[in-house]
Formats: sequence, C-alpha cells, structure tokens
Amino acid sequence: MKDTIPKSAAIPRHVGIIMDGNGRWAARKKLPRSVGHKEGAERTRRIVKAAADLGIQYLTLYTFSTENWKRTQEEVSYLMGLIKKHLRAEFQFYKDNNIRIIALGDQSGLPKDIADEIAQAANDTAGFTGMVLALAINYGGRNEIMRAIAKIAAQHVPQKQITEDTFDQYFDYPKLPDADLIIRTGGEKRLSNFLLWHSAYAELEFSDTLWPDYTEEEFRSAIYSYASRERRFGGV
Repeated sequence: MKDTIPKSAAIPRHVGIIMDGNGRWAARKKLPRSVGHKEGAERTRRIVKAAADLGIQYLTLYTFSTENWKRTQEEVSYLMGLIKKHLRAEFQFYKDNNIRIIALGDQSGLPKDIADEIAQAANDTAGFTGMVLALAINYGGRNEIMRAIAKIAAQHVPQKQITEDTFDQYFDYPKLPDADLIIRTGGEKRLSNFLLWHSAYAELEFSDTLWPDYTEEEFRSAIYSYASRERRFGGV
C-alpha cells in the first residue's frame, strides 16, 4: 500500500481517531496495562505531528470515554495522571507545531485537578493558529447530544428555531466540523459512541494494528485511502 500522498489529493479537514489496543498490546508482551497506555501516549505524539504536517485542520482523539470509568480504579487513576502529565509535558511541542488544544466531553465529571489542567492547556494554546487538536475526555457521543438537548431546553429555544445548524451550536465545540474520516485501530469495527453526530457521513478506516504499534506510515496510508474515495453524501 502506498504511504505517500499526492499533492493533488484531497486531505480530510477533520479526522477522528479511536486509539484502541493499549491494554492488549501490554497483555501480549506480559506487561502491566499501564505500560501499554504509556506507549500509547508516545505513539499519540507522533501521529499528532504527522497530522499537523499533512495539513489536517482538526484532529479529534478519543482519549477517555464515559464508559472508561467502568475500569479498575487503579487503571482510571493511572490514565488521569497520564493525561495530566502529558498536557504539562507537551506544551512546547504544541507551541513548536502551532497546535491549539480544545476539550470535548463532560468536564464537570472529571477530577478538579484534571479539568483545571485541560482548561489551562486550552487557554495556553488558544492563540495558536495551526491544527486544532480536540481531546475527547470523559466523552460519549450520546452524552454530548443529551447535554446539547439539556442546554436547548434550559434556554427555552422555540421549536421552530431548532434546526441542524442551531442544534450544532450547543455541542461542546460548536465550530467543530463534521468528521471526514474516522480511524479505529486494534481490530474492532465499531464507533463505540464516538462523535455520533459528527460522523453521519464520515469515511471509516479500520486497522488491525494495536495503537502503540500504529505508525506514521500507516496513518498516511489511511489518509491516502480517504483521498481515493468518492464521497456522495447520499447523492448520485
């Protein structure tokens, strides 16, 4: 498979990634799950850089779902700490690559120190004008839709004024465009409650590669595959 992208190819504006396989990667190597998550975080940095270099405008990473709270307290605590450490350690990387951080998900359901760290990262990078990196933390597609409905109800928006365009304004980041491409690693073939509203016409790419082994070359191949597809959006 080709791993380079012709200059004339259509680059997706918004790519979402379900970064699956950290735990299984660790299990196969008979290592603690925490090691898999740590390796996954290192891989994330490389893929973010590759996306920025390709000129992708929005990249959304499924970092921690509303269902992930079901995991052991030890694993959840480790993941929260990893998110906090990553945000602090990577600021210079974001600055060097002009990457803006935004958050998706119910921030009120996060530990205060984690929510504060996310807010600080968003504030510190707010002036950057390159790729927007959306971190979906305590995020679920259904949850985002339900919270949008609750906001509309609280503001008593008249029914006649509720259109797809106005509804979109009540999501976590109203400016977030629909996803053009969603990639899932780890061999599973489902969306797992990720960007349900924004993925209505997204192209899907599934990889058997576990996230810690997912390379920049495979990512570029996924973008190349997207560029070769004909998108009709329900038309002919």
